[in-house]
Amino acid sequence: MCALAVTGACSQNGMQQAGATTVASQRRRLERIGIQLYAVRQQVQRDLPGTLASLAQMGYREVEFAGYAGRTPEQTKQLLAQHGLTSPSTHIGYDQIAANWDRALDDALARGHRYVTIPWLPQQVRTADGMRRVADEFNRAGESARRRGLRFAYHNHDFEFAKAGETTLFDMLIAGTNPDDVFFQMDVFWLVKGGGDPLAYIRQHPTRFTMLHIKDSSGPPDHRQVDVGAGTIDFAGILRLDESQRSVVEHVFIEHDSPADPMAFAKTSIDYLSRLEY
Repeated sequence: MCALAVTGACSQNGMQQAGATTVASQRRRLERIGIQLYAVRQQVQRDLPGTLASLAQMGYREVEFAGYAGRTPEQTKQLLAQHGLTSPSTHIGYDQIAANWDRALDDALARGHRYVTIPWLPQQVRTADGMRRVADEFNRAGESARRRGLRFAYHNHDFEFAKAGETTLFDMLIAGTNPDDVFFQMDVFWLVKGGGDPLAYIRQHPTRFTMLHIKDSSGPPDHRQVDVGAGTIDFAGILRLDESQRSVVEHVFIEHDSPADPMAFAKTSIDYLSRLEY
């Protein structure tokens, strides 16, 4: 069974007649779909309760925060409960590891998160030497998170796929981090834009990618972000591969960095993804 909540839609191929065996095939659909609130950040800042209510009505069951619009941990938990939502992950700044990591973990626990996810690395560490230092920092941060009952993750963009000798910065980060303490949130769009193959990474590292950012691409050479399902990325293939290997993907979050109409994007994208069979 996939780690993601799924619903099976079984279809009968032929009728059982005269002792013939019934042949059934099963297709899966995602049952629990999330959204990274950065996609609707203007709406969050203007009206967080109303935005959460609208997203829940669309069918979202999970949200990932990138800032809390001034709400305390208690207020955040109350709003989520009020609208039948959970928030398994939050994005926090890389600087928090050095600045006040214990406080960041305390806040994550108080808000009900399971993952603390670093979404960005500053320019000065985007070198081979810098990535080695980052890997060491991530190992320490991940161990500390694990001791508190949390999980630590990193969210990629495209700059991590720059060459570093015979490898890439991203491969260095995977190789240099402890698989028990450091997980990855694969942003499928940015990985593809950077020249990576999502399927190859999942095959090579079947236990590391526990979350996905479902963000679609118009395709090369421009790789414009588009509504989920309006682009070229094979999300069904990615989910199917995870299912056939270890089924470690626990959460998927729809995202777009700058949608023209954020709430329309949210609705169109979940409508597509909730119908997607794999």
